[in-house]
Amino acid sequence: MRRAKISIIGAGNVGATTAHWCAAAELGDVVLLDIPQTEDMPRGKALDLMQASPIVGFDSRIVGTNSYDDTAKSDVVVITAGIPRKPGMSRDDLLGTNAKIVGAVAAEVKRTSPEAIIIVVSNPLDAMVTQAWKASGFPTNRVIGQAGVLDTARYRTFLAMELGVSVEDVSALLMGGHGDTMVPMPSCTSVGGIPITRLLDPKRLDEIVTRTRNGGAEIVGLLKTGSAYYAPAAAVAQMVEAIVRDKKRLIPCAAYCDKQYSVGGYFVGVPVVLGKEGVERVVEIELTAQEKADFQKSVEAVKELVAAMQKISA
Repeated sequence: MRRAKISIIGAGNVGATTAHWCAAAELGDVVLLDIPQTEDMPRGKALDLMQASPIVGFDSRIVGTNSYDDTAKSDVVVITAGIPRKPGMSRDDLLGTNAKIVGAVAAEVKRTSPEAIIIVVSNPLDAMVTQAWKASGFPTNRVIGQAGVLDTARYRTFLAMELGVSVEDVSALLMGGHGDTMVPMPSCTSVGGIPITRLLDPKRLDEIVTRTRNGGAEIVGLLKTGSAYYAPAAAVAQMVEAIVRDKKRLIPCAAYCDKQYSVGGYFVGVPVVLGKEGVERVVEIELTAQEKADFQKSVEAVKELVAAMQKISA
């Protein structure tokens, strides 16, 4: 049986750690690509990971490269390429630079792996997944943004820490854009089957929701010189697994919604069934009045972000 081929574009912390998680779980063979200016760096990281295989016990093959030709016929392509926001950099600066990078990457994916499923990790996420979709020309089910899995993991972590319970017993859902307008869904949050509203008072739950929204910024503030990568990479690996093993996972992803939730043709965080075809369906749930209002506010923020990107790129 042929192993899946997983290509990761961008061999920085998120990309390399994604390669680590995917290889260790034997999700497929991994190609780790970075720009020619990085010379042998991706090859060095790939070789280091390969040398861990006898110790950890996995048979996935990992190669590093600067050439997109080595990624040809990938089943899944993960795009982590892009620059982080730096001091003095405006949102428009980040949007413009990363839109060019992601657009160029997606065009190469179209050339080398026209049947692949693309998972976008680059920020600002909601705009970058739109850029990858337009640049690749792929059907919407084969372009997905990674945000909801990570955001939900942060939410579940904070709830487990607060309640002193196993994270495995915390079930939760977040929707909307990736950032400070994301929408945790209290009506879809429970611990061991017990609704979260029976375990935490509204004020404390709101504080945890706020911490979740600022989860990435909190880590940036602690690290001082970088951003999160262990959890984002683990989140990507979970999505890759759902696709290559056709697991039909019901998880939140940035997926294209038109009539669904009355979004009107944008990529936003919603619960989806993720399998071998990518987004196999968007799952629509009934929202409370407050959740609906918060979700609509988040969608409007996504629309503004995409409009800003299009204006810069025009």
